[in-house]
Amino acid sequence: MTGPDLDATFVQLPDLASRQLGGAVVDANDDFYADRAALVMPGPVRASAEFGYRGKIYDGWETRRRREHGSDYAIIRLGIPGIVRGVVIDTTFFRGNYPPEISVQATALEDFPGLAELAAAEWTTLVPRSAAKGDTANTFDVVDPRRWTHVKLVIHPDGGVARFRVHGQAVVDPRLLQGTADLAALEHGGLVVDCSNMFFSSPANLLLPGPARSMGEGWETARRRDNGNDWVVTRLAGAAQLRDIVVDTSHFLGNAPVEVQLSGTSLDPAVEDPAALASRSWTPLVPRRPVLPDTPHRFRVDPAAPEVTHLRVDIHPDGGFARLRAHGELTVAGHDAALRRWLDTLPPNHLRQVLTDAGLGAALVAAALRARDRPLDWESEVLAAFAPRGPGRVGWQ
Repeated sequence: MTGPDLDATFVQLPDLASRQLGGAVVDANDDFYADRAALVMPGPVRASAEFGYRGKIYDGWETRRRREHGSDYAIIRLGIPGIVRGVVIDTTFFRGNYPPEISVQATALEDFPGLAELAAAEWTTLVPRSAAKGDTANTFDVVDPRRWTHVKLVIHPDGGVARFRVHGQAVVDPRLLQGTADLAALEHGGLVVDCSNMFFSSPANLLLPGPARSMGEGWETARRRDNGNDWVVTRLAGAAQLRDIVVDTSHFLGNAPVEVQLSGTSLDPAVEDPAALASRSWTPLVPRRPVLPDTPHRFRVDPAAPEVTHLRVDIHPDGGFARLRAHGELTVAGHDAALRRWLDTLPPNHLRQVLTDAGLGAALVAAALRARDRPLDWESEVLAAFAPRGPGRVGWQ
């Protein structure tokens, strides 16, 4: 079995379809031999030598042999809607029963559509019909700037797939970011952009939803043999005023850091590279202080602290922790940027639906749709329809 192509840099991005993030297989035309739900399960594929009533037991999705023309499919609701940068179609342990060809399509719909609505939806091809190999993590780049909510894996003509990974960039619905929210969360567009070390486990785990179930679901560095310290940098959902930060060392008993320090900075994501991050001036949000093993720590941020776009956690000297939360509100500029990015990436049919549902007139909706093919500065009426409401908004009068 071969692993994912190391040149496929998209595999470093979150798996938007993962069950850990709320992804689910909502439909499949057939899963006679192996359950479709396995496609989005996290973790490695498990080997099995067992046979059941219907044949060999596989950790994956497997359809019966086709005796007529056609293809099989599975529809996945993304746990986090976003821009798909690439997919991994992993056929590990499927050797004589893998699909020789695959294709991937996507659609974008409001809320939680039923099967009838999914069947009637307009589907866009992300990966054209392409050859696939057995017992291989097949990688396919995707070049499409739009935000999708569902993807469809089509296998030609039949067979089995162990895992389906949909890597990409979350695009948060700004209507969900009114009021205080965890602005580091993956589902809100947070993303780990750099760290000093990830020898034992990825810092991306820090932003997963829910509590960690074990130490392996957190971030852990190698043991330091010098006088330095380890650190991780997270891009927040947007420019924000933070209220409190949670550093949760649950399950880290003999390897929790002794102390932590929390700092922030403001940086345009367009120039977000390791050199730019290293040269930034970081403002302390929470001074260096002791932490305990196996403990959720909640640190208050001074209300006078500046707004930030990135959060840096320094752990002294090394070790790891399970979860990072950054509670706060987007600023006016932060919400405006999130709103514009969301509108810019909505496919036409989805854009029409959200603008209509927001109460905008037919003429304004039609004008917005016509403007999609050129650089677009959204009409003030469009932006106003999605402006946050209520007291306590940062920067709103």
